[in-house]
Amino acid sequence: MDFKKVCTLDDLWEGEMESFTVDGQDIILVCAEGGGIKAFQGICPHQDIPLVEGKFDGQRVICRAHLWQFDAGTGKGINPDDCALAEYPVRVDGDDVLVKTEGVQPLFAHS
Repeated sequence: MDFKKVCTLDDLWEGEMESFTVDGQDIILVCAEGGGIKAFQGICPHQDIPLVEGKFDGQRVICRAHLWQFDAGTGKGINPDDCALAEYPVRVDGDDVLVKTEGVQPLFAHS
């Protein structure tokens, strides 16, 4: 599998988070402060809650269910700090945002 177009730059503004399904996997795209775009698993590793239902403050993705927090630059857990989100490679080609899912599986954590 190769990179697949998910959206355009106009679909994802700085400070926004959007949900997409790519190759059958739920992902979120986040555009952090400064405009960097990252792709992570779209389901919280805690209890399968869609992360798009939570909040994104430009730096952290926050799950609505138990307020688990993840760094939007790395996917690493902030609270708790012993978990993480799987990250998918992202490429921007002109105005298109592309994501590659091959070889990446969602991560799951303790309860």
